[in-house]
Amino acid sequence: MSAKIYRPAKTAMQSGKAKTHLWVLEFDQSVARKIDPIMGYTSSSDMLQQVKLTFETQEEAEAYAKRKGIEYRVIQPKEATRKSLSYTDNFRYSRTQPWTH
Repeated sequence: MSAKIYRPAKTAMQSGKAKTHLWVLEFDQSVARKIDPIMGYTSSSDMLQQVKLTFETQEEAEAYAKRKGIEYRVIQPKEATRKSLSYTDNFRYSRTQPWTH
């Protein structure tokens, strides 16, 4: 039984950072998924794939995994870098993209 511990990134539908401050412990897939031949549904007999545990800190998640004897790996979050632009950059002479209208 192995798991990964990570902090989720914001989705494309979010402008804020809601639900990105918690750490998640998610179990890895141990049994392959099967496709139902009649309906085409994907199913699995592995119930641990449905479990996602959330923790306030990375240390709490690691302590839980150690206490329960779960092999784990930590995926560190990538910090977003935002390039600041001003409105006047649209009219700059050294603009790299062509003017569209």
